[in-house]
Amino acid sequence: MTNNHSQMVFRMLFLITIPKLEKKAVDLFKEGRVPVQYHFRAQGTASSEIMNTLGLDGGEKSILMSMMPKMFADEMLVKLHRKLHLGMPNSGIAFTIAMSGCNGHMIKLMETLQPENSRMCLERDEVEMMESEYSMIMAIVNQGFSEEIMDAARPVGASGGTVFHSRRIGSEEAKKFWGISVQQEREIILIIARKEDKRAIMQAIGKQFGMQSEANGIVLSLPVDGITGLNG
Repeated sequence: MTNNHSQMVFRMLFLITIPKLEKKAVDLFKEGRVPVQYHFRAQGTASSEIMNTLGLDGGEKSILMSMMPKMFADEMLVKLHRKLHLGMPNSGIAFTIAMSGCNGHMIKLMETLQPENSRMCLERDEVEMMESEYSMIMAIVNQGFSEEIMDAARPVGASGGTVFHSRRIGSEEAKKFWGISVQQEREIILIIARKEDKRAIMQAIGKQFGMQSEANGIVLSLPVDGITGLNG
C-alpha cells in the first residue's frame, strides 16, 4: 500500500428507508458505480408524534450500507436526498460515519469507481475535527428489549430508532471473558441523536440495560459525518 493509499479518506454510508424505495436506492448506488455492500431488514420504532419529522414510521425498513471515499459519500447524500425525497413522510434518512481505515483490497476496489477523481480524494485534507452535531448511538442487547430501550431513551431526547437482528459469534468465549451468559440472537438498535442529547440517552440505556442486566447490553456511539432526511 502506498502512502497515497493510506491517506484516502473513507466513509460508511447508511441509508434507512422503506422497502418500496429500496430498488430505486440500489439503482442510484449503481449509477454512481458504488456497490451496496450490506443489506439488512429492520423495524422502525418511531412514535406517531415524530413520523413526519423523521420520515420514518414504525413499519419494516431496509438498511443499505456502503463504504466509499468521502467525496463520493458527500455526493451520494445529495443524490439520495433529491431522488428519494428524504425527510418527507415515508421516505427515510441517510448519514455517513467516518472510518479510520480499511484493508488494502477495499482501497483498490474504491480506486476502480472513478479513477479520474481519485486524486481529488487524496488532495482533500481533513478539516480539523469538531464534535459532530449528530451521533449514531448503537445499543446491542439480547432479543426482546428494543421497545423498553426506546421507552427509556425517548424522555431524554431520542426521537426514534431502527432495530435489526443479528447472531452473536463466539458466545462461549464472551461468557468466559465477561462472566455472563449472552444470547446468540441479539437486537441492534440504532438511534440518531443530537450531540446535546447523546450522553443522557446513552446513560439512560446503560443504567437499565447494561452488561449486568438481563439485556446484557453494550452501548456505544459514533460521530455522524453528514446527514440528510432528518428535519426539525
